[in-house]
Amino acid sequence: MRGFERAAARFDAAAVAHREVARRMAERLDMVMLKPQRLLDLGCGTGADLQPLRARYPEAQMTGLDASAAMLAIAAARTPRWRRWLPGVLGGSQTAFVRADIAALPIAPRSQCMVWSNLVLHWLPDLPGALREIQRTLRVGGLFMFSMLGPDTLRELRAALDEAGLPGRAHQFVDMHDVGDMLVEAGFAEPVMDMEHLTLTFGEPAALYRDLADTGGLTALIDRPRGLLTPRALRRLDAALMRRVDDGRLATTLEITYGHAWRGEPRQTEDGHAIVRFERGLRR
Repeated sequence: MRGFERAAARFDAAAVAHREVARRMAERLDMVMLKPQRLLDLGCGTGADLQPLRARYPEAQMTGLDASAAMLAIAAARTPRWRRWLPGVLGGSQTAFVRADIAALPIAPRSQCMVWSNLVLHWLPDLPGALREIQRTLRVGGLFMFSMLGPDTLRELRAALDEAGLPGRAHQFVDMHDVGDMLVEAGFAEPVMDMEHLTLTFGEPAALYRDLADTGGLTALIDRPRGLLTPRALRRLDAALMRRVDDGRLATTLEITYGHAWRGEPRQTEDGHAIVRFERGLRR
């Protein structure tokens, strides 16, 4: 969390991958016949995704939710004040901002028609629990659309860390097949998953480190063992990365997992009892 707080002021300038992934997510919405009345942007960051979502769904009441106060301050500043306080003015609808933990959403059950989440879920320590929370907030027939990082992300950095004698410092990202299973377990219906690789290039290791810091991605290096790298260890890591430079550029892989799923009819009551439905047939 502290990494995202520190990155807020520099995030938009550095978030090239976030914007490109958001654009590709939006293309997938072209195939969905849905006009949501209420839309939740989960992990909205600086609010950049809310602008194209607003253009697509001008009448929707939107909520941007993030755990970072600094990110939300920027999101609110880029949103017209009348949208935040005066729903219905000029034919538009309200945009609200909420600071909260995704694992414990302060959102009413079955209140949202659509939940959107762009490159956030992979940072959560309890992804299955978060998916249950998201499912709880959706109406029956509501859509959950998301993107997240997969296991091949930062594979070059991971290999360089191992080569430099610094194993165990890179975040472990979840495979899309496991995410699909989690969606089903959380009560979602008809999950659809796909994956692609994006490649970013940098002129030197320091540029990669700076990009990770500016997008909050240094969270990818928070796993045990803790602590900052010593100057000697950092030099070893720099050298290992430089051995991977090709044609003057250091390539860095991002595995992007895309997914969407629907809130189906509940299978259990809130106290855990199974729901049995009977269809009335024609008498003969």
